[in-house]
This record gives sequence, structure tokens and C-alpha cells, in this order.
Amino acid sequence: MTAALVERLAPDDLWELFQRVVPLAPERPQGGGHRCRGDREVLAAIIFVATSGCTWNQLPPGFGLSGVTAFRRFTVWSRARVWAKLHRLVLDELGARGGLDWSRCAIDSVSVRALKGLLTGPNPTDRGKSGSKIYLIVDRSGLPLSIGISAANLHDSQALIPLVRGIPPIRSRRGPRRRRPGKLRGDKGYDYRHLRHWLASRGIRHRLARRGIESSQRLGRHRWVVERTVSWLSGCRRLHRRYVRKPEHFLAFTAIASTLIRHRRIAN
Repeated sequence: MTAALVERLAPDDLWELFQRVVPLAPERPQGGGHRCRGDREVLAAIIFVATSGCTWNQLPPGFGLSGVTAFRRFTVWSRARVWAKLHRLVLDELGARGGLDWSRCAIDSVSVRALKGLLTGPNPTDRGKSGSKIYLIVDRSGLPLSIGISAANLHDSQALIPLVRGIPPIRSRRGPRRRRPGKLRGDKGYDYRHLRHWLASRGIRHRLARRGIESSQRLGRHRWVVERTVSWLSGCRRLHRRYVRKPEHFLAFTAIASTLIRHRRIAN
């Protein structure tokens, strides 16, 4: 059961990519101690926690390791930015295969309840309850290119520039690496002159809905892809509500969910 469960959650192609970014386990200079659990089993356990929404202590015994071990390795890997590196590596694989469509990208955000921790704030759309916000830019087919988190009371317009700058240089089937969308679409929350000028100065065409002039329904005909990706993120039940105190752990779960979305495209 253990082997089948691990192979289902951490399939061979994902495991091969993960091996390229995971740091080597530290050696004990004094010797002794327990043997470190295999990285693949730990990766599968982390993915299970992320997708099922269970706590670390509720990790089933079928993985052959305790929740404490899985959480400890998750913390070490998050500190080493393993999830960000895996995020970029999967994007490179998609880009090299021609699986990314840069012609029309979209930006959006979603708020989640947050019980504690940094980067939380009163959510203006949820009766002022404490929350965090997830931002993402997706390509034309809805694959996440850039992700970020903030407190729920941060205005969407303040996240556009950091999110666009956060798109890594991604391989292309032909030509140099690419990191700029051909066109970026957004709702009325991004309707600011300085954002339009900033995008134009970098050669990025924009289609940001104008407050009081345009209906959101017309833009919705093209922005549904990013809204669909938001629903895909909800497949990671750890993102339904933020329980983790540290923002880097919440960002790690967001990166894991985004990586799984992109990996499904590679697997298909």
C-alpha cells in the first residue's frame, strides 16, 4: 500500500524534477541516530497534507513516517525555497514543450480566512474578519505563472507590479527565455493610470476594466480562465482556510498547489 500511495501522489516524472531541486540531507558528524526517511515518501506525505487538508498529526501510517518528520522536512525545504525552485522548473518544462500561451494573461486574487500569523488583516469583503489573500497571474489556458500572498486588506492594485516582476525567466520552445506577457487582463481593482503606464513602458499591452465606464461582464468572457484556476487551487484543501502561522508556510502550500496544476498538464 505504501509504494502505491507514494507513486500516486509523487509520480515518477514529478519525482525526477523534485530530485533536481531538493537539498541533500545533512550528515551527523558524530554518527548514529535514525536513518533519514526517503525524500519521495516525505514529498508524497506533504502533498497528501496539502490536498487533503488534514493536520500533520493526522498523517496516515501508510507513508511509513510520522507527521512530525514530515513537518520538519517541510520546514527545512520551505526555508531552502525548494517549492519556488520546483515551481520554476515545472514552468521551464512546460515552456520548452510549447505548453505556455503568453498572448493573453490574466491577474486576479482570492481571499481566505486566516486564524493567526503574519500577513493577515481585516478582510473588507468578509465583515472585517481576519484573512489573507492569494494573488496569481495565469497564461491564456489558466496555468499559473506567478503567485503571491498578502494580508486580506491589501488593495489588489498594490500587488500587480510585484506579481509581474515575480514571473521568472521561462524557457521557450524557440528563442530566449521569456518573462513578460503579451497582454494582461484585470478587473477594476487594477484600474490606475500609473499601472497602465508601468505595463506600457515594459511593452505589455493591457486590458484593465475602467471603473464607472465598462461592465465587468465583457471582461469576464476572457477572465474566466483565472477564475477557473482559483477553483483549481481550492483542490488544495490547505488553502481553504489559513491555519499556519508563518507566511512562508502558507506560500509554500500555494506553490505546491500551483505546481500540481501545472504538472497535470505535463502528465497529460
